[in-house]
Amino acid sequence: MAANTDKQDFHSATKEHDISELEHASTSSEQSFDKETAAKIRHRVDWRLIPALGAMYGISLMDRKNVSNAAIAGMLRDLKMTTGPGYNLANMCFFITYILLQPLMIIVCRKMGPRFFLPLICTLWGCVIIGFGFAQNWPTLVPLRLLLGALEAGYFPGCLYLLSCWYTKFEVARRYSVFYLIGSIASALSGILAYALQQMEGVNGIRGWRWIFIMEGVITCAVAIFAYSFLIKFPDEEREKPSWGFLKPDQTEFLIRRLNADRGDADPEEFTWGRFLKPATEWYIYGFPFILFLITTIAYAFAFTLPIILRNNLKFSVAMSQMLGAPPYVASGIFMYLAAWYSDRKKTRGPVLCFLCLVSLIGLPIMGFVKNPWVQYFGIFVTVAGTNSAIPSVMAYQANNIRGQWRRAFCSASLTGIGGIGGVAGALIFRTEDGPLFVPGFATCIACNVLVMVTVAIMTWWFKKKNAQADRGECVLLEDPNFRFTI
Repeated sequence: MAANTDKQDFHSATKEHDISELEHASTSSEQSFDKETAAKIRHRVDWRLIPALGAMYGISLMDRKNVSNAAIAGMLRDLKMTTGPGYNLANMCFFITYILLQPLMIIVCRKMGPRFFLPLICTLWGCVIIGFGFAQNWPTLVPLRLLLGALEAGYFPGCLYLLSCWYTKFEVARRYSVFYLIGSIASALSGILAYALQQMEGVNGIRGWRWIFIMEGVITCAVAIFAYSFLIKFPDEEREKPSWGFLKPDQTEFLIRRLNADRGDADPEEFTWGRFLKPATEWYIYGFPFILFLITTIAYAFAFTLPIILRNNLKFSVAMSQMLGAPPYVASGIFMYLAAWYSDRKKTRGPVLCFLCLVSLIGLPIMGFVKNPWVQYFGIFVTVAGTNSAIPSVMAYQANNIRGQWRRAFCSASLTGIGGIGGVAGALIFRTEDGPLFVPGFATCIACNVLVMVTVAIMTWWFKKKNAQADRGECVLLEDPNFRFTI
């Protein structure tokens, strides 16, 4: 008993000392600048990071799903994909390299630096997209999709890693939501863009669906050049070699002190495979990617199939099917930001995520089984609002429950890598032979939302248990006496 009491007293004393140091660091960092100036510094980071990353992410989403726009513009017929597994296979194979190469690509991103790495791979995949426009048969699409997946494998985890390195725990959800919102709107507008490009039918003897790929590839390369002029490096790299026209050394130091006061992991760590792979032994690390897998299964299923559902199920014209895919994604942005704002304000993640899944569960039966096409279209709004908003919510959920540079790198790669398997599932669940009702596809989407809520409930129970043990001085979480899991 005496030994246990001494142990608890030791942990309590250590904890009080560390909390005191944390409060002192936070106070001293805030005293470096007045509140208004400090806010301006953070907003400068926002303007340099979020628009450029969001624009490239929108291009990324557009480029991986533009096969659905090309499909209803004549590609299925020209490449003999109207029957058989060709269309589903072309969609699915992207995710093979996308998933397998993410751990390697995130290490390359950290070593090369995001300012050069992210625009470089964006330029390269833009060239690949142009190549899609010259495919003569559907098997040609398979290696192109594999190469596209390999290049995009470094982008999304690189973005999550970079964003999480610049913001404190309860600033990050809103930033993720704006980043994802920009990407989603750009992706949603791709249907309108595709319809406009389709009107180039016959120009220089090239079919309209081919112009969709060619011109969108050119746009991708242009966006990559724009992003390179804006992007910044990791905080520790900015301290060593500041980007031109960004922050002064004392401003960068202020932000790094804030980050260290918040979570204590802003300083660089030397790379070792042991340090990088250590999180792989912790079960809860896989809870976040499993949740993202379930959500992206729904998101990708709609991304690949929504124009076809609008055309074949709801009986809209080709033009209307291309155009009506955009409004639900644009409208979901408002809902997404409000959910992120509430999540940051209340400092909670899991309950908000469960609420968003409930919203999706309400929309799915309306979208799938109501007879009136305009009511079904309303169901698309509700479903997309819940599903899309859940994606940045998962990002913030994970970001708040990890610390350490290489743990953050591994977890970013695992989140998007395992989460990317949802793209494989999403490409397959709405099968051609199940049309026009696609009952198995909608049933799968409903099951995915239920499983998300069950997973969040299990993780919440475990997080509360570990936080209580840490409060009693029985354990130290993630090598930091002050760290507590965010529920």
